[in-house]
Amino acid sequence: MSGKFRRSPEPGKSGPEEDLAAGLYVTATPIGNAADITLRALNVLSSCDLIAAEDTRVSAKLLAIHGISKPLTAYNDHNAARERPKLISELRKGARIALISDAGMPLISDPGFKLVREAIAEGLPVHAIPGASAVLTGLALAGLPTDRFFFAGFLPARSGERKTALTELKAIQATLIFFESAQRLSDSLADMVEVFGVRTAAVARELTKLHEEVRRGVLSELAEHYEKAGAPKGEVTLIVSPPHTIQADTGRIDYALDKALAFMPVRAAVDLVADMLDAPRKLVYDRALEKKNDG
Repeated sequence: MSGKFRRSPEPGKSGPEEDLAAGLYVTATPIGNAADITLRALNVLSSCDLIAAEDTRVSAKLLAIHGISKPLTAYNDHNAARERPKLISELRKGARIALISDAGMPLISDPGFKLVREAIAEGLPVHAIPGASAVLTGLALAGLPTDRFFFAGFLPARSGERKTALTELKAIQATLIFFESAQRLSDSLADMVEVFGVRTAAVARELTKLHEEVRRGVLSELAEHYEKAGAPKGEVTLIVSPPHTIQADTGRIDYALDKALAFMPVRAAVDLVADMLDAPRKLVYDRALEKKNDG
């Protein structure tokens, strides 16, 4: 990708406020580490007339860290219908309004879509200020295919509805990305095992924070771990591989294992076959043990 870069002001310095054009600025904020904010975002936040925040208390802390003092107003799922007309009215007058969420890019499982849609419908300027995203950060760390991915947001809280939603996603030939509460993680993983079968996955939590952790493995392994360990701490991003092409055809695995086990130990044979067929290692290992025990 090629393009021209425009010089931004120094961090915390916006230059003359009139340099910021009128409009709505959909502005990304850090997902954990407060340093993960762009120079452009700092310029917008320090130069705008008003900041519409999902939670003003959370946003006030971030602004204080970066030495920014601007009027704050709450804009969230609970008050959006009431506050949206007020924000649109200000935009009509030429205001510069920054829209931010608690963390990451606004509109990604956060309020804001209807505000952007209404501003566009009225011909008002809308600008996107990109930055940190738990979706892309989790995907980058998961070690799963990145050429195609599907963000599914939060799954339903009830198991029956959750399984229905997972069934609808089952056939998608792409890496799946979910947000999930720590308290429901174990139950959601168990439902995924039932609906998806054998798939590799990664559970990423506390991304960019001090206690960041990414646990990778087959869905069944992850489900077993969190059932025993209990709910983890922090925000969770769950990344699940696309359907394994070998899932319904274990014949190729068995054939390759028969050949490999004839002249090498189990672990070496498993590594060879898993790499050769791009198959889940645990699936290959379980079948290798069955063959050894049967033999």
